[in-house]
Amino acid sequence: MALLEVRNLVKSFDRGTVLRGIDLTVDKGDVMAVLGPSGSGKTTMLRCLNYLEIADSGEMTFDGVLYDFSSSSKKDIADLRKQTGFVFQSYNLFSNKTVLDNVTLGLISGRGIDKKIAEETGLRELERVGMADHADRYPAQLSGGQQQRVAIARALATDPKIIYFDEPTSALDPELTTEVLDVIRQLAGSGITMVVVTHEMSFAKDVSSKVVFMEDGLIIEQGNSKEFFNNPKEERTREFLKLNI
Repeated sequence: MALLEVRNLVKSFDRGTVLRGIDLTVDKGDVMAVLGPSGSGKTTMLRCLNYLEIADSGEMTFDGVLYDFSSSSKKDIADLRKQTGFVFQSYNLFSNKTVLDNVTLGLISGRGIDKKIAEETGLRELERVGMADHADRYPAQLSGGQQQRVAIARALATDPKIIYFDEPTSALDPELTTEVLDVIRQLAGSGITMVVVTHEMSFAKDVSSKVVFMEDGLIIEQGNSKEFFNNPKEERTREFLKLNI
């Protein structure tokens, strides 16, 4: 059953058109890997889906509700974001707040949840990503991998219907990359719907249920993961996989 359907998503910046008519369907429970060379529009697409960038045109149906990318109201956007989580490349933690405060801030100030309940939720999600013992520390006291795990706990705390990951390991060295990918792998096994922009090909091959390959603002190929990696249909996809696996 489709959770997210995108039709004809177009986005331009001063330097030109970055997304040139994206159609995308994410079913409930999908772990979708979004692959492609740098500059292909992957991050821009993800940011448009959560209105971190406002698209020029196109529409999206999310859990049965229709959104027009170019004319959604602030209330529409706020309602949508309450149902989604977003994990950034650079963690985006508040440096002056503890790990637990970073995880609970959105629950308390954004949703009006009682502080005690929010902290119980926050500690539960920190436990899930192996960071409960660091609840009272500050981001500067953590490694990059630990900060990213806190960011994942923050996304989980709101019980989202989908989590978007924007190259969650691109700022990490290989050892720290492994610890973050292990957490995402564990979440994938629990049935959470995820869209993951990544350069980690082995992770995409092992964990994703669907794959999207983008280049020059277009989706060149998409399909189930096994078929995509074992029997790609497009010549450009075959070239990309040959160079990157």
